[in-house]
Amino acid sequence: MKKIIALSAVLVMGALGMACGEAANTATNATKTAANTAANTAANTMANTMANTANTMANAANTMANAANSAANAMKPAANAMANAANSAANVNKK
Repeated sequence: MKKIIALSAVLVMGALGMACGEAANTATNATKTAANTAANTAANTMANTMANTANTMANAANTMANAANSAANAMKPAANAMANAANSAANVNKK
C-alpha cells in the first residue's frame, strides 16, 4: 500500500510539474509575441517616417526645379529681345 501511495505522490508531483511548466511556456510565448509585436511596430513606424521624409525632400527638390525652370522661361523673352537688338545693330552696321 505504501508503494502505491508513494507512486501516486510521484505521479501527482509530475503532473503538477508538467502543468506549471506549460504555464511558464505559455507566459514566455506571450512575452515573446508582445516583444515581437512591439519591435515590428517600431520598425514599421521608423520605415514610414523615413519614407515620408524622403518624399518630402523629393517634393522640395521638384518644387525647386520647377522654380528654376520658371525663372529660366521668364528670362527667355529678355534674352531674345537682347539677341534681336544685337542682330539689328549688327545689320545697321553692315549697311
